[in-house]
Amino acid sequence: MDRRSDPRLTELAIMLKTELLHPEILRACARAGHHSKILIADGNYPAASKIGPRAELVSLQLTPGIPTVAQVLRALLSVVPIDVFNTMGIDPSDEYASKEDPPVWQEFRQILREANCNRELKPIQKWDFYSAVQSDDHVLTIQTADQALWANLLLSVGVRQC
Repeated sequence: MDRRSDPRLTELAIMLKTELLHPEILRACARAGHHSKILIADGNYPAASKIGPRAELVSLQLTPGIPTVAQVLRALLSVVPIDVFNTMGIDPSDEYASKEDPPVWQEFRQILREANCNRELKPIQKWDFYSAVQSDDHVLTIQTADQALWANLLLSVGVRQC
């Protein structure tokens, strides 16, 4: 029997006591280890071509703007420890650059505070960000429909501490 088409798996997901219910994302998170990379990509990210050789791609685009990277971040933080939060850094010469941090970064910082996470956002310049994503450590890309500019987040899985 194909486990993906088994309706019992959907019923099991509803019974979980977690914010994250998506079975493919849960499976990928469960298989990830320390230093594994998870990309939460905005709707503009070239997810099909900028992906690690072993990474899975989960497309969550429902309609423009739904879901957002921030919504996925909240759900992921409920199930997996994260050590590093890399944003896609902005080259000042980029046509979409602004003098200030993108507004979505403030939303990410607020989510980290709410999760009692004392980690900082660490920007990686755009082309270096793509290289970091395409590493062997990249295990999962979650493509959202977020319309915010510079909303991509590359997460490094931490260590579970009892």
